Amino acid sequence: MAAAGVKKSQPYKTEGTLFVISAPSGAGKSTLCRELLRKVLRIKLSVSYTTRPPRRGEINDVHYTFVSREKFKSMIDRGEFAEWAVVHGNLYGTSLKRLKKLNKEGYDIILDVDVQGAGQLRKTCTNAVYVFVLPPSMKVLKKRLMDRNTEETDKIKQRLDRARDEIAAYKDYDYIIVNDKLEKAYRELESVIVSTRLETKNADRQMIKSLLK
Repeated sequence: MAAAGVKKSQPYKTEGTLFVISAPSGAGKSTLCRELLRKVLRIKLSVSYTTRPPRRGEINDVHYTFVSREKFKSMIDRGEFAEWAVVHGNLYGTSLKRLKKLNKEGYDIILDVDVQGAGQLRKTCTNAVYVFVLPPSMKVLKKRLMDRNTEETDKIKQRLDRARDEIAAYKDYDYIIVNDKLEKAYRELESVIVSTRLETKNADRQMIKSLLK
C-alpha cells in the first residue's frame, strides 16, 4: 500500500510501506510492535477493530477499537475492511479508512494481523512486506500464554493448537524472526524496516533530481 504526501523533512522515502506482522498468540509480536512505535520515526500502527472484550490494561482506540458483533458485521456489509477474520470466535478487522489516512500522511504502517488477514491483504496490497514472528519452542509459547494469567486452560490449549496451524504458513512470508531474546528479535525487525526504506524503489526521486542539477 503506497503512501502519498511525505513532507520534505523525510528525505529517504516518498511512499510509505505496509509492514504486515503475524505470529501465534504469545509469540511476542505486540511487544515488538510497541518497541518499533517507540523507537522508529515515521511509522504508525493501524489499530484493528475487534469484537473481543478488552484485556486488563487495554485502551480503546489504542490497542484495539472494541465494537459489538452487530457493528462489526455492518462494517463488513459496507465494505469498510481491507481484511477481516474470525480468531478464537472473535472478529478482527483492518479499516480501509484508517489505512488511507495514514497513507495520505506519509507514514509506514504496521499491521498486526493473523495469518488469515495477511492472506487477504496479499490480494489487495501490492506494496507490502510480510514478517512472521516465531516462538523459540512450543514449550516456551505455552509458558508465555500461561504467564499472562488471562485465560482458562482450555482456551490456552485452543491457542496452542491454532499456533501449529499458523506456523505452517511461514513460507508465505518474506521474513522470519524467532523471538527468543526480545532485544535481538527487535533489532532484526527494525533492520527489516530500515532496509526496506533504503531500497532503490523507495528513494526520494525529487531529492535525487536536485542533486543532478
